[in-house]
Amino acid sequence: MTALFLADQSGNMSFLIMMLLFVAIMYFLIIRPQQKKQKEIRNFQNALAEGAKVVTGGGIYGTVRKIDLAANVVEVEIARGVIVRVDRGYVFADTSSAQQSAQVSK
Repeated sequence: MTALFLADQSGNMSFLIMMLLFVAIMYFLIIRPQQKKQKEIRNFQNALAEGAKVVTGGGIYGTVRKIDLAANVVEVEIARGVIVRVDRGYVFADTSSAQQSAQVSK
């Protein structure tokens, strides 16, 4: 009877180890990279300057013309003379300009 009890405990222990291993893998493959990306976006939004090339959360590319920190609003010029007001939280870095500069430097 005690041998059966010990075998049951080792089965529970291996299950617990497998679950902990699964959680650790999920953290390092999914959660941690996402947190790093969100931190990069927040840092970009806090360092936003006039003239920066950006893309909005809706996928509109443009150039920052004015930043209103009090209202947390950014004015983005999407075409010559066309300016839209966007919440600063929905403005992201324009990755196409970074990719183009990387291709030019190769």
